[in-house]
Amino acid sequence: MSQSPEETAVLAVDASILRELDILPGPVGVAPAVAVPAGRHAAPIEGAEHGRKHGVQADLAEATAQAALEPAPLAVRLATMAAVMLPPLALVAAMILAWGGWFGWIYVALLAAMYVISGLGITIGYHRLYTHKSFATRGPVAVLFAIFGGMAAQGPVIWWCATHRKHHQHSDHEHDPHSPHAGQEPGIRGAIKGFFHAHMGWLFQELTADMKRYVPDLLADRTTVRINSLFPLWVALGLVIPAAIAGLVTMSWMGVFLGFLWGGVVRICLLHHVTWSINSVCHIWGSRDYASGDESRNNPIFGILAFGEGWHNNHHAFPASARHGLKWWQFDSSWVIIRTLEKCGLASKVRLPSPDRLAARSTRARASKGE
Repeated sequence: MSQSPEETAVLAVDASILRELDILPGPVGVAPAVAVPAGRHAAPIEGAEHGRKHGVQADLAEATAQAALEPAPLAVRLATMAAVMLPPLALVAAMILAWGGWFGWIYVALLAAMYVISGLGITIGYHRLYTHKSFATRGPVAVLFAIFGGMAAQGPVIWWCATHRKHHQHSDHEHDPHSPHAGQEPGIRGAIKGFFHAHMGWLFQELTADMKRYVPDLLADRTTVRINSLFPLWVALGLVIPAAIAGLVTMSWMGVFLGFLWGGVVRICLLHHVTWSINSVCHIWGSRDYASGDESRNNPIFGILAFGEGWHNNHHAFPASARHGLKWWQFDSSWVIIRTLEKCGLASKVRLPSPDRLAARSTRARASKGE
């Protein structure tokens, strides 16, 4: 739907990174102001006059961007450590309780359901919709996917997207936030350290993000900024919902606890390590079907477990593609859902690489030409 000039605000930011990463159309290096619909977006975050005019919302966007440039406060570092260390301990506790007879299929169902919901929130919401804009949707669909992604406890949506866009700009080179190769020491020791850093070690380093550089479009969106600020609430919902369902089904406090354990904390543990494996495993082991300029790999195991994200070489070769499993046998469940949303009229502007682009980047075709 077109918008009148009165409904459009102008976000005066450098959009060159967004063009470089194929998030916005247009030639790389050209950085005009970005037109942003004012009806559902925040005002520009730069300038005192805009801040006074648009009040709290502009202040929140500015505060979000500024806070991301500073070293994480102690509370955030402790929360990050808890999010990394406690879920594996919860898995051990759940296994001990299951061995003692405290187990039921309701908890398996909650684990699976919450894994799918929060996992798709990351793959479809955080990644393909918000980070790469590989398709478009609006209203409750976009909001729900962002909330579901928050339930995965992998960070607020704007920070997550900024970090991921930086990863794509510097993939497996200096400044990549989580490469197993950049700066790797030689030998087996170096390989192990590189793997650990890419998998989870990077989370214990400085988690700063230049949001004005990498995600000006998200900072300009009023709804996204609000969702980002409510990240702790979404994490809590991801823990409370399975606990409440299990409690209602079993009508017991033990059911509440086990629902919280299996559908909440254990689910977070499993999804964390599957997602982190895209950074580590899928930059080391697998096939390279396309020239991507880095060490990304297609790994079929994580193609399934991570809802299509494991076709990682495909994704790095064509970051804007809504479909990661580009061959007929590369099952991509996230793509199936995006395609279904499109058929139902709930998604539009779905982006896919053309046959010519696929052929031009095919490693097999290049090898046959001696390139």
